[in-house]
Amino acid sequence: MSTRAWMDLGTELFLRTVDSLDDAQLSEPSALPGWNRRHVVAHVHGNAEALRRLVSWAATGVERRMYAGARQRAEEIESISALPAGTLRDLVGQSARDLAADMDRLPEQAWNTLVVTARGRTIPAAEIVWMRTREVTVHAVDLAHGVGFADLPEEINVALIADALDTHARRSGDAAAGLAAWLTGRNAEPPALGPWL
Repeated sequence: MSTRAWMDLGTELFLRTVDSLDDAQLSEPSALPGWNRRHVVAHVHGNAEALRRLVSWAATGVERRMYAGARQRAEEIESISALPAGTLRDLVGQSARDLAADMDRLPEQAWNTLVVTARGRTIPAAEIVWMRTREVTVHAVDLAHGVGFADLPEEINVALIADALDTHARRSGDAAAGLAAWLTGRNAEPPALGPWL
């Protein structure tokens, strides 16, 4: 299965889960502390729009950052999450379709264009596909409505593990040694780690 197929599968899973929630359920808590399901849906919509900016950057060569800053991102999530349930569902579905269409139109050579993520990493545009896959699959689980990691293909789970390990190893300094000890079976308990996604 290609990374693009992973993205399409994850997107379908996320949108199907959103559609299975009635309006009252949409306002219930998610698996993420401090966020209800509306926040998760608003975030996934905002992520699609942010990644569309990176695809535009790759297509045109004109720099377009994902977000103006963390404050803008947080304010957008709060305002979008307060929209009527039907509007919120329509937005997240449309932005997913728009992102896929933008990717379909991107010329082959443009996938090598370097862009910058919200975390400040410089990456080839080809990584945008994995970034979206990660968002839709993990947040489908975060909706806490019948989808777990066991419902994802094994290869996506393996890629998620590798991504999370890489992120934690780069961020955690001394904790990376504890992580290595735990993963190799030398420590019974994992080290305390901050949020990943």
